[in-house]
Amino acid sequence: MGRSDVQAITISDEVALDANGISTVAAVGDDAALVINGALHSGGTVTNASGRQVTILSAGDDSGISFTVVGTDVNGDALSESVTGANAGTVTSSGFFKTITSITAVGDPAGNVTAGINNSAADVIFEGRARLKGFSIVSGGTAGTIEFRNASPTGTTLFKSRTIGTDNTTLDMTIPEEGVVFKDGMYVTYTVGTIDMMTFFYA
Repeated sequence: MGRSDVQAITISDEVALDANGISTVAAVGDDAALVINGALHSGGTVTNASGRQVTILSAGDDSGISFTVVGTDVNGDALSESVTGANAGTVTSSGFFKTITSITAVGDPAGNVTAGINNSAADVIFEGRARLKGFSIVSGGTAGTIEFRNASPTGTTLFKSRTIGTDNTTLDMTIPEEGVVFKDGMYVTYTVGTIDMMTFFYA
């Protein structure tokens, strides 16, 4: 009797963007750390359901300094990124952080600083070589695009699918033959609010 090599993983993140979810508005000293005290924190750190991009809002001109964001990525590996500050505006990390343990100013912020997350999300389906065989997606209230990427959340997009945009409507797809091959790991990026839950089938 044959045995299928197909596995399944379910991903869900319905936490809306929160501009001060990591650190509420406050003055930050020269080369000092932001206090992680926003609504998303627990015990001084933030753990997201999936990888999320970090936003940093500067009230003054912080374009001449940077902020170091430290945490882990969707694989659970250490992730540190230097993000150049904005001039009375918001900057966004390029990396997707599963956890955030610290954000530190490198320089002297000109005014109050706030940190949070936007609505861009990413997660890992499988770290190694894998074949996407199908998926089942429960749509959120608006339509959006899911991108399947090779190697990392910022890697090459090999496959895309669009959600229906009707809340709680399910989209099922089976990919024939060997499926879509991801040689260096299979990752997914999407916008929170367009998806309630995703189940991926891979081998």
